[in-house]
Amino acid sequence: MFTNIKDKKVALYTLGCKVNQYESDCMSDALEREGCIIVDFNEPADVYIINTCSVTNMAERKSRQIIHRARKNNGDCVVVACGCYVQAAEEALKKDAGIDILVGNNRKKDIARILDEYFGEASICDNVIDINKTCEYENMNMVRPREHVRAYVKVQDGCNNFCTYCIIPYTRGRIRSRQLEDVLEEVRGLISEGIKEVVITGINLSSYSDGAYNLTDLVTKVAGLPGIQRVRMGSLEPRIITEDFLERISKNDRICPHFHLSLQSACNDTLKRMNRKYTIEEYRDKCVLIRKYYDRPAITTDIIVGFPGETDEEFEITKNNLEELNLYEMHVFKYSKRAGTIAADMENQVSDDKKEERSNILLDMTARHKQAYEDSFRGEKIKVLFEEYEKHGSGCIIKGHTDRYILVSKAADEIFCKTHINEITEVEY
Repeated sequence: MFTNIKDKKVALYTLGCKVNQYESDCMSDALEREGCIIVDFNEPADVYIINTCSVTNMAERKSRQIIHRARKNNGDCVVVACGCYVQAAEEALKKDAGIDILVGNNRKKDIARILDEYFGEASICDNVIDINKTCEYENMNMVRPREHVRAYVKVQDGCNNFCTYCIIPYTRGRIRSRQLEDVLEEVRGLISEGIKEVVITGINLSSYSDGAYNLTDLVTKVAGLPGIQRVRMGSLEPRIITEDFLERISKNDRICPHFHLSLQSACNDTLKRMNRKYTIEEYRDKCVLIRKYYDRPAITTDIIVGFPGETDEEFEITKNNLEELNLYEMHVFKYSKRAGTIAADMENQVSDDKKEERSNILLDMTARHKQAYEDSFRGEKIKVLFEEYEKHGSGCIIKGHTDRYILVSKAADEIFCKTHINEITEVEY
């Protein structure tokens, strides 16, 4: 038991991906079990922990803003910056007077010890390692989830792809995976705490491997646990979509027909400059295969516009191919130059105006596709995992998601809301 942090008020703020959210949830849980009091980030606290992101310049800027906001919340507080931005800019952040403690990736599991030593005025060890030289999987574990309906479960870290635009391999290190039995043990605990849905996540989830076990084995075993009602997967690489993968997972209706299939561009020349290991034709085949095994699966993706060298003709190819793919939803990002990546030094950088124009075109497209996809379920009976409700006039509005992650809002009385929260209920859409 760490005594120096008992009764300390701690607030956490998370930027970035689902892996970061899981790690923040684990840090929060670990600190609470050591006697800390977890409070909202806008409240006065003794410690503010900012779990940072470095995937874009905007993410880094937001990370800095939140770090400095914490100091304004309480001038006498301890500010902890941790995560990817710390890995990317350690030397610069060491000079930031607004930060008391830096914690890199693969050291978040030690947050309670780090804080206890700091308050005990012990010598502080170096909390930022050379992430590119470790094979250690940072085995964190959530005992008491923050949410009561859905929980993220991290099973993999690191990436070996080295896409030319991406800094993540340098901030997260090489691929490494969690032991399958550790995953199952954590999910069993989450089920006992009332969790109905788990989201299996990782930095490069498709690369999961524990000896003879791959991601297909892991997902099917999690979905076979007594008490679990839904298993959702995080972002996948196209290569994992095979007949064997789909045949196995489609046999278990607890596995959600929701596939976030990484794309980034729908033009082969752009994909080649990005160092993506597939063509748009191969990606299209993967979508056809998914639709062979599932009725109206939710296929979502990420798209980068304005990548260096992306001409008007290349963008037109991307636009036309995306129109044909007709995905449920696209997350559209404007290319952000990352120091230390190959793309940052490429010729023919695209202007901000062009990026904005192309982004707006694809945002309009995905809004149309999303609406049409959701409308295809109108009038049908669908199953919704209700997650929250709020008072609305004399009644309530209850909200939740389908297995395809369609958000459903329903007007209901308070009795219905109270009895159906955290339950899967069939309603008319």
